[in-house]
This record gives sequence, structure tokens and C-alpha cells, in this order.
Amino acid sequence: MQKLCVAVFFCLASCSGPAMTSERAGAPSPTPNIVFVMADDMGYGDVHALNPDSSIPTPHLDGLASAGCSFVDAHTPSSVCTPTRYGVLTGRYCWRGRLKRGVIDGYGRPVIEPGRQTVAALLQAAGYHTAIVGKWHLGLDWPKGEDGDIQFEQPVGSPPNAYGFDHSYIIPASLDFPPYVYVRDGRVTDPDVVAQAGQRFPAFLRAGPRSRDLVMADVLGHLVEHACDVVRKGARRQQPFFLYLPLPAPHKPVLPHEDFRGATRLGDYGDFVAQVDAAVGSVLAAVDEAGIRNDTLLIYTSDNGSFMHRLDQPGRKDHVEDATVQGYRPEHHRANGPLRGTKADIWEAGHRVPFFVRWPGRVPASARVDRTICLTDFFATCADLIDRGLPDDAAEDSFSFLPDALGQRAVAAPARPPVVHHSAAGMFALRQGRWKLVAGNGSGGRQRPKGKPFGEPYQLFDLATDLGEQRDVAAEHPARVAELTDALQRLREAGRSRSVESR
Repeated sequence: MQKLCVAVFFCLASCSGPAMTSERAGAPSPTPNIVFVMADDMGYGDVHALNPDSSIPTPHLDGLASAGCSFVDAHTPSSVCTPTRYGVLTGRYCWRGRLKRGVIDGYGRPVIEPGRQTVAALLQAAGYHTAIVGKWHLGLDWPKGEDGDIQFEQPVGSPPNAYGFDHSYIIPASLDFPPYVYVRDGRVTDPDVVAQAGQRFPAFLRAGPRSRDLVMADVLGHLVEHACDVVRKGARRQQPFFLYLPLPAPHKPVLPHEDFRGATRLGDYGDFVAQVDAAVGSVLAAVDEAGIRNDTLLIYTSDNGSFMHRLDQPGRKDHVEDATVQGYRPEHHRANGPLRGTKADIWEAGHRVPFFVRWPGRVPASARVDRTICLTDFFATCADLIDRGLPDDAAEDSFSFLPDALGQRAVAAPARPPVVHHSAAGMFALRQGRWKLVAGNGSGGRQRPKGKPFGEPYQLFDLATDLGEQRDVAAEHPARVAELTDALQRLREAGRSRSVESR
């Protein structure tokens, strides 16, 4: 049986096929491997294909855009990472569960509820070999001794293998959260830990235990090498596979490998973004060299926007002139492009992200999709791809974007139901067509004024004419504000966006 590789890059994904691939045999296989690649904190403006003014070289991501489809109105379900990762794997908004704001740290307990179906479990049940390589950040049950210290030589509870992954090779959380260890299939690879000192930006780290086999500057390359090995092995199996590749970069610590230092004129952050692009290139090369290019649906995205601020004050030192500054003046770089705000905010920069899909022979080249989608939609898209229905108690906020990627959605087709945005501080927004309602009176994140969730007055923006959210038109459209406020309340109270009838 032929198989297809679907690579989703939310930071990164890839796939593979059987010994006889479609590249050798002809048309793409109807039974794809799926690779999902997700970057960590890459901004909409970091990719040259989306921001022609960017001087960061991103040839591999630009190649994805030209070889496939760019979703230019793609959003994460949260403007920070833990809740977005929950949404990707479960097809459900994380705020419907116990995590109502913020993220967990490296010692946090599991966020995915026992018994909740994940997209990995869905694909595993359909005969896929499933693997995760990269940043987990959804909680582990760490074994502890009588003194409360973690017993690194003991297996962890609730590893990714408990949620539908046949193989897992992870770091527990963001690379600025201890413990700094690799965990393979539920076991720490090197229990002999040492004390890692804290560091300041750009190589920001919190103090904590670190395995001797984990070298900070080598983590990205090491994980990508492991992912490429998963691709090569998957290409030799007589079954389809799913690879979820959540990259740990360009999130802090901003530690580009020495091979990439000086790759840009934008300092450590620019060099790190260039390294992420090269990492994507390595995965693409592994797919191509395995002979499964035409059997691969490849998606690349990010878990939220960039943490790099836009510094509008003329003459203020920025990251180019002082590496310790977490921001750029606009004439040097706009990590989030024309969007307002930064990571953690309810503004567009917090959750509008790069999203590229490549599948030669099926996804049209150089295509552009303007429809609004959310990363929670990955679950339903996979179900659509393998022709499986969605159960009533799973993927409650997920809708397939496969017809859009394949160029099969009629222009007049109904839009996806409204997307609910969520900030680090728990502020909500509702996106419906051109309109965006912010149910609060600030950013809900890091930009001032931060405001409060449900603090009045609410804000309304017409993104068709004001993508930068510079003009609040709530006072001019009170009926629209009331309509969207009611719609948001219904979606929150209903416990789902997807009706039972639409499964």
C-alpha cells in the first residue's frame, strides 16, 4: 500500500511512505503520512514570504509558500504556548478546561484530561505510527522521593505515549524552564543532573537541574536530527506515520548555534530565526531524500507570535545595537509584521501566525487562502484526510481546512464559525468575518494598557481596513458589538463551537 506524508509545520512536521512511493509510482497516495511542524514564538513578520521588508533569510519557508498554499489568516487558539499546544492536539480550546490563563512550567501537572481523545490517538487507531519530537509543555507526572525531590532515574507519569504517541522524544517545556532534560518514551535519557545557573536575555534561562547530555545551544539541532531519523524510519515502514515536531525555537533562550551567528545583521534573534528556517530545510531534505515528497502533506506554523517588541521611539537602542534589548525599531525589523502587539496579547500579533501547506500534486502551488482558520482545526482536518468522523466528545472546536488547502472550497461557501482568541491573562476576543470584538479594555497581555478581561468598554476593529488595529470603531457600531458579544457568550457557555450535527 502506498502512503502519503503530511507534514504540518506549526513549528515543524513531516511524513513518509512505504517502499514504493508516489514519487516513483505517480500520483500522491490517498493514505498520507502526516508531519506537523510548529515553531515556538515565530512572528508573522519573521518570514520573508509574508514580510518582504524582512532581511532575515528564510529560503526554506519561502519555498514552502511558493510550492504550496499560504493561509494568511491563520490563528493560534491562544497567544501563549501551553494552551495552543493543548488546542492543536485536542481540537478544543484550552480555556474550556482547568487552565484559564498563562502557561504551566516544566514541573506542571498534565493539562490534557484523562480519557480525552487527541489527534495522535485518532491517527493511531487508524493504523498510523505516531511520534512526537520536540517541546511538550503539556505537563508530566514527575516521580518524587520522600524528600519531595524529583527522581530522574524513575519513569515519568503521563508522558506523550499516554496520549496516543507510539514514540516520544521531548524536552518537558520551553527551554527556559527547568528541568532541562531529554525524555525518551517516558524516561530521562541522562538522570545525572547538574545545577544550571540562571541567565539573562537573550540567553534567558531560569536556574534548575540540567542533564549532562543536554547542551543548550545544541538542542534545536539535536531534536531536528532525531526528527529526520523518524522520517527516514517511517519511510521504510509499511504503514503511514504521523510526526508532530514542536520546535523549541526561536523562543528564549535565544541561543543560535555558532554555525548561524552572524547569519543576519539583526543580532541573536535574527540569527536564531535563520537557524529555524534551516531546521525546516533539514526536515524537508529528509522527506525528499526518502523519496516521499509527493506523498507528503507538509504544514508549518507557530504556536503564537513573536516576543520581540516593536520599539517606536526614534533613536532608542534596540536588539541590533544592544543584544540585551528585547525589541526592534521598525526600520530594522518587524518580527510581527504590520500587526499590533506581541506574544501574549489579544492583538493580532499575539495569535496570527505563519501557516504553510505543501503537498505536491494535491495542494496548488503559490496558492493563497484568506479564510480564517485556527490551529484547533488540525484535528478535524486529519479526520477529514483519513475519512473518519469526529466523535461528539472530542475536537469540539475543530473544523477541517482540507478543502481550502486543496483549492476545493467554493468561494461562496459558508465561513468557518467564529474563532475565539484568548490572551495570556485570559482576555477573550471573537473573530467573525472582517470584524474582531475584544471583550476587554486592553491588550490582555504585555502591551500597555493591559486592561482586564471583560473590562469595559469593549473594542471593535474592522480588520478588512485596519489590520493594525489602530482604530476602535465600537462606538460607531453598537449593534455589531452587541451581536458579537452575544455570540461569544453562547460559544463559551455551549462548551463547543462544532454542533453535534456537523461532526
